[in-house]
Amino acid sequence: QVQLVESGGGLVQAGGSLRLSCAASGRTFSSSVMGWFRQALGKAREFVAAINLSGSSTEYGESVKGRFTISRDNAKNTVDLLMDSLKPEDTAVYYCAADAETGVITTTPRRYGYWGQGTQVTVSS
Repeated sequence: QVQLVESGGGLVQAGGSLRLSCAASGRTFSSSVMGWFRQALGKAREFVAAINLSGSSTEYGESVKGRFTISRDNAKNTVDLLMDSLKPEDTAVYYCAADAETGVITTTPRRYGYWGQGTQVTVSS
């Protein structure tokens, strides 16, 4: 079991930065691929970023490449998402997710068995 709690969302102007953090509890964090997804109002859930077990490999959605950075600290059971150069189209609820089964990075939401409650990010123009 993995319990996930996101924090760090809020309102920011376009061009600004935010850091989201996800705190995980449970014994399987270090053996879980971790991901961030987002869902804007009226839209489908979208893959944002994922990181492998050791943190040595990452993957990003096309719309955030070069602007967002995912990282993890297995000693602290946390995974962060640093978001730079934010755009109004980044406005969404951001979710932290854990895949404790496959061991490989996946962009498919249904492969992640554990989800946080989400944190709102709003980017004003």
